[in-house]
Amino acid sequence: MKAPANTHIIHSLLLFFLPMLLLCSCSNKILPSGPQKYPPDQLREDYGLLRDVLEKFHPSLYWYTPKDSMDYFFDEYHKAITDSMTEQVFGFKILGPLTTKIRCGHTSFLFSKGYSRYLALRRLPSFPLHLKIWGDTMMVTANLNRKDPIFKRGAIIKSINGLSAKQLSDYLFEYLPTDGYSENINYIRLSGAFPYYHRNIMGLSREYKVAYLDSNFTERMATLPAYHPAADTLNTLTVTQVSRPGKRERKKIRLQNFRSLKIDSLNKLAVLEVNSFDDGGRLKKFFRKSFKKIKKNNTPNLVIDIRSNGGGKVNNYAHLARYIRNTPFKVADTAAAVRKHFGGYGKYFQMRFLNSLALFFFARKQDDGRYHFRYWEKHSFRPKKKLLFGGNVYVLINGPTFSAGTLFAHTVKGQKNVTLVGEETGGGWHGNNGLMIPYITLPNTKLRVRMPLFRLVQHNAPPKDGRGVLPDIHVPPTYEAVKKGIDLKMEKVREMIMRGM
Repeated sequence: MKAPANTHIIHSLLLFFLPMLLLCSCSNKILPSGPQKYPPDQLREDYGLLRDVLEKFHPSLYWYTPKDSMDYFFDEYHKAITDSMTEQVFGFKILGPLTTKIRCGHTSFLFSKGYSRYLALRRLPSFPLHLKIWGDTMMVTANLNRKDPIFKRGAIIKSINGLSAKQLSDYLFEYLPTDGYSENINYIRLSGAFPYYHRNIMGLSREYKVAYLDSNFTERMATLPAYHPAADTLNTLTVTQVSRPGKRERKKIRLQNFRSLKIDSLNKLAVLEVNSFDDGGRLKKFFRKSFKKIKKNNTPNLVIDIRSNGGGKVNNYAHLARYIRNTPFKVADTAAAVRKHFGGYGKYFQMRFLNSLALFFFARKQDDGRYHFRYWEKHSFRPKKKLLFGGNVYVLINGPTFSAGTLFAHTVKGQKNVTLVGEETGGGWHGNNGLMIPYITLPNTKLRVRMPLFRLVQHNAPPKDGRGVLPDIHVPPTYEAVKKGIDLKMEKVREMIMRGM
């Protein structure tokens, strides 16, 4: 459920106040905790606090779901707390579906730090098949039970315990947060971790009735046992001495995974892959060096791959856009928070001191009663004239293109030399909630809930219909491409270049 917040103001303030914070604070090591059960009164207390915080601070609580409907959902999930629950049950059965009703992709729950550490040290039983899911199709991409003779990569699954792909996805989507109705990201989530979501949302079964197509495309039924790793994984692991790359090499690998540039001189094509706009990738320096190299090579075609870009800092996306967008642009028509002070709720907010400082210095009350971050509403970003790329630009997008990744896609979409290729973004086209996204820590269970403070409506945004940014050329997955590992979106770009489009 990853969508990084733009916290550049927080980071700047941190540089100044960190020494004081270190002198006056201390931390205790969080030890792994098992699946503890919490009594219903403690769960209701946590739930009541979360409702108060959402109703007082969430900038778009009723953006897609009317207040009377949200009140109904708040009441219904409160009624559902009738017995003790573990973190897993409380999170996935109560907090997950509740936050999904808000239709804000930046509002979601995380397990407590202690329980997360507990899970990190264990491999749990699960549904054994990893699946690629799109539309009404489910295809096996991996099988945890490796000796299984039936369910190999490429096998088409028609149903699991009687539920088709459409029925399964419709059910599971109710537990996965999205921006509005842009649910393409959820197909990617399920495709990346189907056993995890199936176990946590639908529960674990000893065996599963799975309908599939055999080699003659005849539908058959098989009983598939659950995957059970070693009972005590930690004690059965065999430690093997593996040579580890040096510090410099590890840093290089990390940066390459974060962002990279490849130039294919033969096909006159540069591929700029940017997997995050967050800090850590030295992006401004990287962008400058990349476009200098592209200009020096006189490369006429540029692919910007942001299919894995879940967002990050707004000014990083804007910096990249300045090398592509040939006219000045603004980030937002609206960037506004509901409140400027946390009041008595401050103790539940992550980094409340620095967040409070940012709100104090940069948010100003306007006629609508909200507190606006005027810089993002007023500042105009101008093109990088010397290194502005004037050739053909192909931007690859899909469901995981989120938050600041979606802002970039919107900013460059429509320009004559720019073509968006792929699938609808997971981030909302009209706007989203973010800029500052602290965690709320619930006092009893210690579960955390991401709490965006600002509503951001994109500059010159389309009407609020709940959709993501749509590609100019739609390239959905196909059975053959998924089975053979073919990158259809990149192949489409190469085809367009060959045809001179």
